[in-house]
Amino acid sequence: MSNVKTAVIYYSSGGTNYQLAQWAAEGAKQAGSEVKVLKVAETAPQAAIDSNPAWKANHEATKDVPEATLADLEWADAIIFSIPTRFGNMPVQMKQFLDLTGGLWFQGKLANKVVSAMSSAQNPHGGQEATILSLYTTMYHWGAIVATPGFTDPSIFAAGGNPYGTSVTVGQDGKMVEDVQAAVVHQAKRTVTVADWVKKGLNGNN
Repeated sequence: MSNVKTAVIYYSSGGTNYQLAQWAAEGAKQAGSEVKVLKVAETAPQAAIDSNPAWKANHEATKDVPEATLADLEWADAIIFSIPTRFGNMPVQMKQFLDLTGGLWFQGKLANKVVSAMSSAQNPHGGQEATILSLYTTMYHWGAIVATPGFTDPSIFAAGGNPYGTSVTVGQDGKMVEDVQAAVVHQAKRTVTVADWVKKGLNGNN
């Protein structure tokens, strides 16, 4: 790898997407990438967090995870996002972070970033695909290169067969229904690999 730098940026209230982000980081490291795992800033009031035991526990458990900044986006060659669905769309916390990227976009500093996304919901058709696609819409405006997993590995079928990005169902007990770890690792490796191709091409190292 030509020193590909990967930012895994997530939002998680119950912990699922934090776990997906950690698996993605593992896959990116296995592909030889330097990796940062970053959360977007929480915007919900503390009273709302405290009213949900799982949310409160995850908020406390991840208090030391660094918050994503615009500098992290500029630093990264590859960016992997992991977010829960909110009525088939991305959470407001991630939307707010993306809405702050206009300056970088205007300067052309987000063009040619290689990006990929993952999601979760409480039932198999709870909006995971629409959530991932809603996030990719922003990426198209950036001029980023979207590296979906497609059906490039058997692990994707085993994880439920989402070609846009790994997605998982979370049961009422807060646990993942499908076994998606291998699919997440594959998606991360693929994202880093594509970023390596792009970086070499941009540097004229064909």
